[in-house]
Amino acid sequence: MSAVRILIVEDEFIIAEDIRESLENMGYEACGMASSGTKALKIAEKEKPDLILMDIMLKGKMDGIETAGIIHSKLGISVVYLSAYADEKVLQRAKVTLPFGYLIKPFKDRELRAAIEMALYKDKIEKEQARLIRELREALEKVKILSGLIPICSNCKKIRDDKGYWNQLEQYIETYSTARFSHSMCPDCSDKLYGNEEWYKKMKEKKSNKG
Repeated sequence: MSAVRILIVEDEFIIAEDIRESLENMGYEACGMASSGTKALKIAEKEKPDLILMDIMLKGKMDGIETAGIIHSKLGISVVYLSAYADEKVLQRAKVTLPFGYLIKPFKDRELRAAIEMALYKDKIEKEQARLIRELREALEKVKILSGLIPICSNCKKIRDDKGYWNQLEQYIETYSTARFSHSMCPDCSDKLYGNEEWYKKMKEKKSNKG
């Protein structure tokens, strides 16, 4: 099984190196390091990491929250925030980007590992739920259910559809449901048609006349 690939986004080189070393000691793969939001976007698009550890305070025009929002919307990659700040405004902004974790610096290796494992688990569950919802929607699109009042001719048994056209009974049912027909003959009709000697003679005469 391949190692989990994690992108480190941290503008302090020493801290980024410490995190990289900790990740590798835990058995994860550090697939890249970025000190700015712009560089983080480029690496994320190229490497497609399983998870991103994102510092909130970054160099450049974009901070970590803005960068995480773009990455999540474009690539769907989960993020765990790293920050030395925990004030209410920062937390409110961070929550909008739907992070999978939030670690306050300085943190210990066991806290980092716990945050990563929880984030990976939540990501797996969300993707599984998304897959099930997608499959359910696809299944529902294929299922058509007959319901309500259906106008049917009392003589020829044709059915009028919602566009006003009259269809044969089997054609209508096949169109508006998943049922399919295989034609056969019930005992009553069989006796009526083939058990009637007079009818049989007439049919034989017609064939003879055509010949």
